[in-house]
Amino acid sequence: MKPSRPLTITGGLLVTPSGVKGGTIRCVQGMIEAVGEARPQDGDEHVDAGGQIVAPGLVDFGVFAIDKPAFHFGGITRAALMPDESPPLDHPARVRFAASSGKPDLWVHPLAAATVALEGEHLAELALMREAGARAVATGRSWIADSGVMLRLLQYAAMLGLVVVTHAEDGGIAGTATATAGEMATRLGLPSAPAEAEALAVARDIALAEMTGARLHLRQVTTRAALDLVRAAKSRGVAVTAGVTPAHFMLSDLALQGFRTFARLSPPLREEADRQAVIEAIGDGTIDVIASGHDPRGPEDKRLPFADATPGMAGAETLLALVLTLVRDGVIPMERAFDLVARNPASLIGVQAGELRVGAEADLALIDPAKPWIVDSAKMAATAGNTPFDRQPVQGRVTGLWKGGVPVG
Repeated sequence: MKPSRPLTITGGLLVTPSGVKGGTIRCVQGMIEAVGEARPQDGDEHVDAGGQIVAPGLVDFGVFAIDKPAFHFGGITRAALMPDESPPLDHPARVRFAASSGKPDLWVHPLAAATVALEGEHLAELALMREAGARAVATGRSWIADSGVMLRLLQYAAMLGLVVVTHAEDGGIAGTATATAGEMATRLGLPSAPAEAEALAVARDIALAEMTGARLHLRQVTTRAALDLVRAAKSRGVAVTAGVTPAHFMLSDLALQGFRTFARLSPPLREEADRQAVIEAIGDGTIDVIASGHDPRGPEDKRLPFADATPGMAGAETLLALVLTLVRDGVIPMERAFDLVARNPASLIGVQAGELRVGAEADLALIDPAKPWIVDSAKMAATAGNTPFDRQPVQGRVTGLWKGGVPVG
């Protein structure tokens, strides 16, 4: 995408890593040329932000489908695609195709399948997939049970300089559970697994990452016990980062009442104490990334008995608005919010984006953080509206979006 002319946005509040400040941003040839002090020049496309927020385009880390209308609605300009496609992203040709699938107005960054067919047994051709455009390697929706395979994966990824993205849930304990063991699962009669299944998986993967020196990203950490392990590992200097989706800081397992299959997620919703622990971990920096977990599922997957429904939620459109609730509640400042949804995920996949700085790519979002709207599953831009936040009032809407300095939409 090559812009026809430079872009200058004035009159906005610029969200930079050091804070929010008034100023101007100017972009030339798809790159940010000036932040703060700049003036429109003859021939520039000039946009008056009118006091709105000017922020980096969101980098959504770990989506399961490429859904352009939903991503653009939510201010997402880049998405890291999980390898759980059909067929899986375990071959260089599939990775190469995925990497080009969203251009020019959305850049897709594929995550290579860690093992052949994501079966957890034999390592895939990671080096060839890296050459084909893979930005990290992921275990997919499941945990690699064989510790020997996981050790070799981390050793190999460390040599290649690739982050390993893991699903933190011991499959031997979780089994086919659809809920977290506790009062709610008991009341509803749902197959459940103890929350400790997450901590056990996290403990093993951190131990192996510490042994190998590999970079480990735990895609979703949702329990106090597991977050304490991450916090302790970081204090020892282990190269571990952690993520979460809005569902696990907004909702507890009380949302399962009425057997609402839109709240059938993986990992399952936790008890209130764990939800509060996630909020604390976002506030103190233990959690590094908030992602949408975008996984649109139609009626054939969701209009089923709760235990038979497919886990997943359509999250791209609600990601920004839900993260902004943390700002309004005083959990994090605005600049930290965009670290979580843009700068940190961009760093994990090694792209020069996700922040407003000179030399970064001009992926920009103009945002009215106070604009109210109501989430409506029937009117979502996603291919399916399976959101657990249906009919919930929220605030924060994208009013303008640029990819490489070119307007989107």
